[in-house]
Amino acid sequence: MRTLSYRQAINEAIQQEMERDPRVFIYGLDVPDHKRIFGSTVGLLEKFGSERCFGTPLSEDAMTGFGLGAALNGLRPIHVHIRVDFLLLALNQLFNMISCYRYMTGGKCAIPLVIRAVIGRGWGQSFQHSKSLQSIFAHIPGLKVIMPTSPQDAKGLMIAAIRDNNPVIVLEHRWLYDVEGDVEETPFETPIGTARILRTGKDLTVIATSWMNIEAQKAAQILEKHHVDLEIIDPRSISPLDMETLVTSVTKTGHCIIADYDWLNCGFSSEISARLMETCFHSLKSPVKRIGFAPTPCPGTRPLENLFYPNAITIIREVEKKLSLSKIDLSQETFYSYENKFKGPF
Repeated sequence: MRTLSYRQAINEAIQQEMERDPRVFIYGLDVPDHKRIFGSTVGLLEKFGSERCFGTPLSEDAMTGFGLGAALNGLRPIHVHIRVDFLLLALNQLFNMISCYRYMTGGKCAIPLVIRAVIGRGWGQSFQHSKSLQSIFAHIPGLKVIMPTSPQDAKGLMIAAIRDNNPVIVLEHRWLYDVEGDVEETPFETPIGTARILRTGKDLTVIATSWMNIEAQKAAQILEKHHVDLEIIDPRSISPLDMETLVTSVTKTGHCIIADYDWLNCGFSSEISARLMETCFHSLKSPVKRIGFAPTPCPGTRPLENLFYPNAITIIREVEKKLSLSKIDLSQETFYSYENKFKGPF
């Protein structure tokens, strides 16, 4: 184990898999430029050359189709979309071609294609560079969708995705690139479709995706001082989904908050809530509560953006309501602020 950042963990996973398997290559807009996808592709061009690490034209549909063709011909491509918003331009390839090939060939054609897409807020990203969209991709049979939170999971799930013979979409929140944690040095796989219990507790279950796990853990630290014990579960894999771990936790605590990094309407939180109501109805002591983006396009100004995105305070206030607690004075608490780290867009 060493301490690595999220970006370093992703970089190490890709580098180790490119060393192990000469069929693996990485491509996409800005992959080899000076920013190197927030630092996650550093050193790949120098080590593997421009045939296995290269930039592409700004043509999402065509470049995604290129990945499909490469996968069908025995290669293992990693396609990087620097913003998930513009992966929408490749939905025909994803929904009508890539997701269907194994089915329509009776499993004879493998599609070992990894698509990395950056999600999340930043320096006033506003409505065209801030989406998440995991529920849209998870809606389609044939696509696997993962959202690693920790550096350890980022490496293990990335390696599992590269080795998978099915198309896998990896959604990476841009604030997570700075998160550090212990990561195994040797290559390893984290099975896709397994949830992770980040914190065990007895009073209330918080099911959180991506960055909301960071906010949930901060909320748990504060609530612990007031004798509230949260259990936090990171699904990690949106599709396939490990419902067994979620059901076991909610059955134990009787209360559940789903903190999804996305809009609520027709979203992943809706799916989880419905399944929990079907399986845990008699164990629930209160209705499942969902937390997510405000029902509007993301605003560009910082004060409005802070209202648009839920955070640790949002979780704390909902826990207070669920457990009928007095309102906690948070004036002396310190919460995460990206402004403290922001040095400019590049």
